[in-house]
Amino acid sequence: MMRTLSASQARRIALAAQGLAAARPGKTVTRRAFRQLARRLAALQLDSVNVMVRTHYMPAFSRLGAYPPALLDAEAWGERPTLFECWGHEACLMPLDLQPLIRWRQRRARRADQEKTAHFRLEQARPGYIDWVLAEVRRRGPVTGGDFADGPRRSGWWNWSDGKIALEWLFWTGRVAIRTRRGFERVYDVAERVLPAAVLEAPTPDDADAKRELTRIAFRALGVATIADAADYFRMLQADVKQAVHELVEAGELVRVHVEGWGPAWLAAGAALPRRATGAALLSPFDNMIFDRRRTERMFGLRYRIGLYTPADQREHGYYVYPFLMGEAIAARVDLKADRAAGRLLVQAAHLEPGAAEDETAAGLAGELRLLAGWQGLADVAVKQKGGLSAALSREIG
Repeated sequence: MMRTLSASQARRIALAAQGLAAARPGKTVTRRAFRQLARRLAALQLDSVNVMVRTHYMPAFSRLGAYPPALLDAEAWGERPTLFECWGHEACLMPLDLQPLIRWRQRRARRADQEKTAHFRLEQARPGYIDWVLAEVRRRGPVTGGDFADGPRRSGWWNWSDGKIALEWLFWTGRVAIRTRRGFERVYDVAERVLPAAVLEAPTPDDADAKRELTRIAFRALGVATIADAADYFRMLQADVKQAVHELVEAGELVRVHVEGWGPAWLAAGAALPRRATGAALLSPFDNMIFDRRRTERMFGLRYRIGLYTPADQREHGYYVYPFLMGEAIAARVDLKADRAAGRLLVQAAHLEPGAAEDETAAGLAGELRLLAGWQGLADVAVKQKGGLSAALSREIG
């Protein structure tokens, strides 16, 4: 008979898989611990928004505690990195040895001459330009989009120059890679000068093998998941994941289960089921635990929208909102901002989630906010009186 999991069991399995079920280790975060976490999560989503702290720095803090952000910088963009930038789950950092598993996506991108894409229109308008940009990168060494700007800089997030469009296309297809970041601006170089020779020379798996391995990694990171959940982790087609799941079940790597409130799902072999979830953490809007909004709502009953993409008068919880995980529930949401000039962590709004105990939540959240402020070099926490939890939180902060 098919095994049945309660919704609570599924949550605890997922939290354990993500490294969020237990309290933090409470010791100095070593390079080894960081690398183990990066491998466990397999992808750290990148985002430029710096209202509090850029999102790729947060997952390690949420799971391991205060660590030097320079540790991530070194692992991603240092002299001997173990992570590389790619399009995995959106723009993200992934362990270097997984690079062969995304080559099928790069090959597919090279073949996809779709008329709606910017690179296709560019190639039509300026034949040979993209190849010229690649040759120039090879000749010049590390470059930015600004090195290929044509005329005055255009305003707006996606109003890229032709040079930037070409560089992004070359990055998407794997011919250039990201050497480092200046601020948050990408610095590009040809892939053979960025990625280690051992990675570049590693055999390229065929498409089916690569997709099956990515599916296995996704289920390992999720613990228990539906086909759609696993497909979202590396943004793959559900049809490809479904085929991979069939093969992984045959191999004994996945077990089909029924989760109450979910329906059919698959459990990663060896996934832990803790008796209780005792962790507490502030989660970045793009944390692996919640970046799939459908799964988040199904698992926690939390309908989450980030806020910054919503007009100000329509924001329900704030601009850049962090859910607060306590135990196996999302207990609160806080809109956070780092006022670095004043040395303060600003809680712009604090909202209690239905069913959460106010005093217990305020006490746990206050501790997390103090830890976050200290990690970011902020002297204190200031709570604005907005949201139903703000008064209790103010009392706890003191």
